[in-house]
Amino acid sequence: MVAPQDHEYLVMGGANRAGVGRLLSFAASVISGGLVFGILYAIDLAEQLGWNVNAPPTLLSLVGAGAVFGILYWVLNKWAWRWPGIGTFLKVPDISGTWDCQGKTLAPDGSTKFDWQAEVTIVQCWDKLRIRLATKTSGSSSISAALAHDSVDGFVLLYHYRNDPRPEAVELKPHTGCAVITIAKDLKSADGEYFNGRGRMTFGTMTWTKRN
Repeated sequence: MVAPQDHEYLVMGGANRAGVGRLLSFAASVISGGLVFGILYAIDLAEQLGWNVNAPPTLLSLVGAGAVFGILYWVLNKWAWRWPGIGTFLKVPDISGTWDCQGKTLAPDGSTKFDWQAEVTIVQCWDKLRIRLATKTSGSSSISAALAHDSVDGFVLLYHYRNDPRPEAVELKPHTGCAVITIAKDLKSADGEYFNGRGRMTFGTMTWTKRN
């Protein structure tokens, strides 16, 4: 089994990531130019005062456009995408954190076969995501995902996952499945459906509640 890891995710209706990259590149060029000008101006002023000051190439490379772009992207990816204003522009909801899940496995006639509970942990930054759902008998991790803005209901999360039973659950088999979750506008509750493929041909519903 491949170890689960964070993966890229699609944002439907959000800001184009290539466009955001171009904006960051422009900002990096402007900031870098300003920093280089400031350093050279400071050196020139120091020389006028009779100080022997040199700017090593390493210093100028640290404020080059490439280095500034890397810093800006790192800040955006880790924190800035959540900030008011920037988050609104990017249209990426912050769904990270821990959610309590109440699930139902359904029969073909729509009746409940059994209830189950789980803990959902979502790790998210601007360009990567991971959804981990853990029950008493198994755990699943997302393989791919997409977030779509719904002007009426809030946001829709679609993800594909792989489920692996715990060693003691010998009656269960590894399998893959898909889930479609509608997340409320306040990002505190969600509900949706799931279905599993070969290995466990089941389907049902889930209700998520965000922990404070």
